[in-house]
Amino acid sequence: MQDRENRPDWGRATAAIHRGGLDGQIFGEVSVPIFQTSTFAFPSVEAGAARFSGKDPGYVYTRLGNPTVRALEECVAALEQGAAAHAAATGMAAIGAVFLGLLSQGDHVLAGDCLYGPTHMVIKRELPRFGISGDFVDTTNPQLVAEAIRPNTRMVFLETPANPTLSITDLAAIARITRERQIFLAVDNTFATPHLQRPLTLGADLVVHSLTKALNGHSDVLGGMVVVNDAEISKKIKRALNLFGGTMDPHQAWLILRGVRTLALRVEKACANAAKLADFLEKHPRVHWVRYPGLPQHPGHAIARKQMDGFGSMLCFGVKGGLEGSKAFLNRLRLITLAVSLGGVESLIQHPASMTHAGLPREERLAAGIDDEMVRLSVGCEDVEDLMADLDQALWATPAAEEKLLQD
Repeated sequence: MQDRENRPDWGRATAAIHRGGLDGQIFGEVSVPIFQTSTFAFPSVEAGAARFSGKDPGYVYTRLGNPTVRALEECVAALEQGAAAHAAATGMAAIGAVFLGLLSQGDHVLAGDCLYGPTHMVIKRELPRFGISGDFVDTTNPQLVAEAIRPNTRMVFLETPANPTLSITDLAAIARITRERQIFLAVDNTFATPHLQRPLTLGADLVVHSLTKALNGHSDVLGGMVVVNDAEISKKIKRALNLFGGTMDPHQAWLILRGVRTLALRVEKACANAAKLADFLEKHPRVHWVRYPGLPQHPGHAIARKQMDGFGSMLCFGVKGGLEGSKAFLNRLRLITLAVSLGGVESLIQHPASMTHAGLPREERLAAGIDDEMVRLSVGCEDVEDLMADLDQALWATPAAEEKLLQD
């Protein structure tokens, strides 16, 4: 039977395909099996006691650990160049484990002013119920971050690229600030994926993923992951997931691991499409503005070029005509799917102000750059010419466009 080799010098595509195998094959299987079991038998009382005490690394109960889940964790940890990873039932379960595992009553968390809506709501509305305060700051300006840190600040939590504005934060610069003050730096790397960006190598303490998105890549399963390098942080995250029940099911893990195997192919195709669409939309007369890190005029372009291996598959743009123009455009699309989420092989588009970020007060949305004309596009792997054609016909269907046609 051939032993599977795991080498640290493998390229990202090779690692995505081959990391996360089992320690030993059972029947020579190529795909990791689904260990669909809730509990594991002990060969003896002594063996069971050794597993519960931690002296024996064997499995006890799937909420606490499972071979299929472990395979996924090892794969994602390798891609992020981390020492350990902990899978969660959803991306929000992973984020919840970070907060519950590392923050205590009286602590303060400083977060980016542009975040996934539910993350923002947890920090603003839920953590204060447990005596944990939170503030929001523009993390693209390291000086503002340094000035906003309090004596009781325990964590800086940010996204880069940010959801949905695609703002870029200099991770190395923020890491220098948090390291000097002995504060945790947690980075949601969902938009970039580890194929394009690895925050741990830039100084972050924790990386969070919604595996639902590009790592899975097929819009058919939920999942989350926390990746760390520090053993003590790892224990706290694992304990929070185990005790609060946010761990992953083995069938979830198997589906996501199957998706990770094609990560490089999907991300590179989607990135190429996104770059062409950003250029196309920037020149379109019915588009007010475009934000894509790959555009030279993007404020974070130079930083993205420095810390990323590509500019990603996400972009946002403003449709002329305000809210009514955006609604008319979105309702006219025929190929691109009107739906939240991102990172799938299919292109998805949505209206953040009325959908993913609707829970934020209007003034906070506007301050973060989320206005009514903004639409967020997750670019998929379709033929880019078909995507351009769909965007073009829908843009010319907006009220302002129709008025222009009548005038002409």
